[in-house]
Amino acid sequence: MDKVFQALADGTRRDLVERLIRGPASVSELAQPLAMSLPAVMQHLQVLEASGLVRSEKTGRVRTCHIEPAALRLAEAWLGEQRTGWERGLDRLGDFLTEKTDE
Repeated sequence: MDKVFQALADGTRRDLVERLIRGPASVSELAQPLAMSLPAVMQHLQVLEASGLVRSEKTGRVRTCHIEPAALRLAEAWLGEQRTGWERGLDRLGDFLTEKTDE
């Protein structure tokens, strides 16, 4: 999971993930809207692949990338657990503050 969050720490990689959530795309399609070289895009995709967020396959001369939903679900589940803990703590704080103002 550390690799997932490390990969998502970069804005360009988040943009690539957002694009791939809409469906598979070739590396050229992914690179088109970005203001960087194709090798730089490939490096970002390698980080995403190493994290398990993206997989790619090569057919002929075209490399197509796909999102891996399982890795996103893992990160989402962890964040959900953290959110539940934060909300419980805030609820307790709210209850405490309400009790103090009622006194």
